[in-house]
Amino acid sequence: MSTQMTIIGLGQIGASIGLGLAGQKQIVRVGQDIEPSAVKKAEKLGAVDKVIINLVKAVKDADVVILALPVDQILDTLEFIAPELKPETVVIDTAPVKQAVVDWAARVLPEGRYYVGMTPVLNPVYLMDGDWGVDAAHADLFKNGLFAIVAPSRSSSEAIRLATELAGLLGAEHMFADVAEIDGLMAATHLLPQLLAAGLSGMTIGQPGWLEGRKIAGRSFAKVTDPAVSAEPAAALASAAVNNRLNTIRVLDTLVAKLMDMRAEIEAQDMEALEKRFEAARQGRINWWKERWNASWASHEQGGSETPTSGEWMGRLITGYHPKDKKKK
Repeated sequence: MSTQMTIIGLGQIGASIGLGLAGQKQIVRVGQDIEPSAVKKAEKLGAVDKVIINLVKAVKDADVVILALPVDQILDTLEFIAPELKPETVVIDTAPVKQAVVDWAARVLPEGRYYVGMTPVLNPVYLMDGDWGVDAAHADLFKNGLFAIVAPSRSSSEAIRLATELAGLLGAEHMFADVAEIDGLMAATHLLPQLLAAGLSGMTIGQPGWLEGRKIAGRSFAKVTDPAVSAEPAAALASAAVNNRLNTIRVLDTLVAKLMDMRAEIEAQDMEALEKRFEAARQGRINWWKERWNASWASHEQGGSETPTSGEWMGRLITGYHPKDKKKK
């Protein structure tokens, strides 16, 4: 018995999930994307077994639906596919905002269809990769990474375990996260860098002096402004910021306060304070990078997986086998 996994959205995340599951012969990977070029590239890469362009047909036989979509497209997609989902279908999203998606799923999904949120943390090998979209898809994109799993109260235990098994099949560890906690963390580490990139681009590009400034802008400018083009599209970023607005406002306020402290030290010509601040930032970045490459903190902090991996639950994901089937026999 095979398991149909329909991946809606064949960008970097969706196509990489497909590639990472290529060796699982009992999983039928169905791909769907509104962008024809993404579909063609995903097929060529071998990220899907087949493509079904019609969204209703793509999900009607699915056991698992992966929404690898920008935040601004998730609600409309959920509303469209919800009536077509068969009982026991598990819907998983990979968006950087979770409370909004949890609320949408609770409102839209029929009884007996289950939602689990999975926030992917990528393989450190690809953190500085400049590509995006399906061109940035890799079979090992999640290896030595992490999936933060958000499981609302309506989620079934099987849906939650399925999510943990999926993380393992993709080479990643997992941790369970409170929805408020993960939204706060993502606001600081995912949204804020993009907002900072947009702010710096807005205050320089096209402003007086840019005709000459563009000629001398170098590596620092390029790195800091890179998220403006290599992360989410403008509509997705705007939706993520608004749908996580309290956390977004909080981290923006904190950043402004830090910048104002720095401004005061510069105005006061306080070299010692500035040097201490810059060295702390430098050392913090170095330490984080080393820890990120180590990529094993979840198992150390949790003392192992909160939901132990078992052959029975591996069978549940791959073949549709349930532990209770064994008891019946």
